[in-house]
Amino acid sequence: MSTTDDDPILTTRDAAHLLGVAVSTVQIWMESGALPAWKTPGGHRRVRLSAVLQLRQQRGAPGMDNPDVHDHLHDSGHGAAHTGAAGLPAPAESQRLAALAASSLMDTPPEEVFDRLVRLAAQVTDCPMALVTLLGTQRQWFKARVGVDITETPRALSFCSHALAAGDTFVVGDAASDPRFAGNPLVTGEPHIRFYAGVPLEDAQGRLLGTLCVLDREPRRLRERELRALRELATIASDEIKRRD
Repeated sequence: MSTTDDDPILTTRDAAHLLGVAVSTVQIWMESGALPAWKTPGGHRRVRLSAVLQLRQQRGAPGMDNPDVHDHLHDSGHGAAHTGAAGLPAPAESQRLAALAASSLMDTPPEEVFDRLVRLAAQVTDCPMALVTLLGTQRQWFKARVGVDITETPRALSFCSHALAAGDTFVVGDAASDPRFAGNPLVTGEPHIRFYAGVPLEDAQGRLLGTLCVLDREPRRLRERELRALRELATIASDEIKRRD
C-alpha cells in the first residue's frame, strides 16, 4: 500500500482484504467499473481507499470502525506512516484521512461561506491572519484565508496538527519562546507567526478534518469573549461541513 496526500492507494490484494472477498472478485469489480481503479505502468491495478470504503458501505459491510480495517492498515504499513503526524493513533488518523477524502473539500475553489468565516474570525479577534485549514497526509491546505498569500504548507510545520491532537481549542501565545515552534520556518520566516489560536473542525461523525484559526505576528492573548466568538465561528464552519455529508 502507498499513499497520496489525502487518500491512500491500495493494491488489489489490499482491497480484497478490506472487502472480505477473493482477489479475483475484486478484479472483476475493477474491470466492470463497480470499483473505480487504474493500471500502473507495470500493469498492476490500484484503487483508492475512499472507493473501497464506499463499496463496503454499498454492500452493507462495516466501515472504518471495524477493527479488521484498522489492523490491515497498520499491518500493511499505512498506519505507521501516520502515527505522530497529528499526534493521533494510526487507526484514528486513517479514519480521519478517509473522512477528509470523502468530504471532497481539499483543493476546491474558494467558497463565500468559508471566506466570510475567516473574515469574521480576523475581525472579532483583531488578528491580521485567519484560515480554514484542512490537513492531509503531507500538507496543510487552506480552504479559506485572509492576510496570508500562500495556499498551503507542509503538514510537518503545521500548528493545526497540534490543535487536532489536542481535540480542542489550541493556543500558542508566543511561538518564538515555545520550544515546539521556535525553530519553525513559519515562525523564523514568512509569515513570521508569533501567536496562534485554532479550533478543530469536525464532520458529522466527529472526525477532525482541520481548523478555523487566527494568527498574529506579535505575541498576544485572546480575551474570553474573543475565544468564545472563535469557537462559535468554528461551530458554524463544522455545521457547513456536516451539511455536505
